[in-house]
This record gives sequence, structure tokens and C-alpha cells, in this order.
Amino acid sequence: MNVTYLDPDTVPAPAAAYTHTARVDMGTGAMIFVSGQVALDEEGKVVGEDDMTAQTEHIFAGLTAILAAHGGTLADIVNIRTFITDMELLPEHGAVRRRWLADRPAPPTSTLVEVTRLFRQGLLAEVEVVAVVGG
Repeated sequence: MNVTYLDPDTVPAPAAAYTHTARVDMGTGAMIFVSGQVALDEEGKVVGEDDMTAQTEHIFAGLTAILAAHGGTLADIVNIRTFITDMELLPEHGAVRRRWLADRPAPPTSTLVEVTRLFRQGLLAEVEVVAVVGG
């Protein structure tokens, strides 16, 4: 088993001391662990402040780019973990998520929790995933 860490050029650099992905190669395929993604642009500014729909769109676009850097797609996600700051905004988040994950044969396993706040003022959601690519 081989583990490599990667920050794809297709998304902004990590906002702190972490790596976007850890890839665990297992012979015929690989597990991709993606750090929590939030709606920050390349300058570290919040995208769509106070707009759950805009933030969720940005997050799933970033997840798409990250998985593509590993030869994967959103269809390869096996687990998704979501943190939101206001459960009242769940319908907006859920509508975007359903659209981005619509081409899957079945939804991934999932956990969603409400948190008091995220690491940057104005962020409403953070999403981390585990995907299996190849094999």
C-alpha cells in the first residue's frame, strides 16, 4: 500500500496546514480522502457569503476538480460528510447536492451535522469525501 498527498493545481491552495487529498493506492484501485472543502476563492475570500446555494455550488465544483486530478468523478464518492452552520439552510444545500450527484447509481453513505461555526466567518458549509477510483 502506498500513500501520496496531493494539492491539485485545479483548486486554490489549502487555507491552512493541511493537504487537499491523501491517495491510498491498493493495487487495482485507490481510495481518495478529500479534506473538507469550503467556498473560498484563490485569494482566500468567501464565495457567496450568506448564500448556501452559491457556496455549495463552489464546493461541488472544487470536489469535481480534485477528484478529476486523481482520475475520478463525483460518481466515485463512497462517503460524504457535511458540516453546515444552520440547519434551516439544508433545503438549499440539499438541492445543489442532489443535482451534482444525480448521475450516480445510488447515493453515497452520508453524515450531515450542524455546527456552531466553521473556521472562517461567512462560511456556511464544509464537505469532505472519500472516493474509490480505478479497479
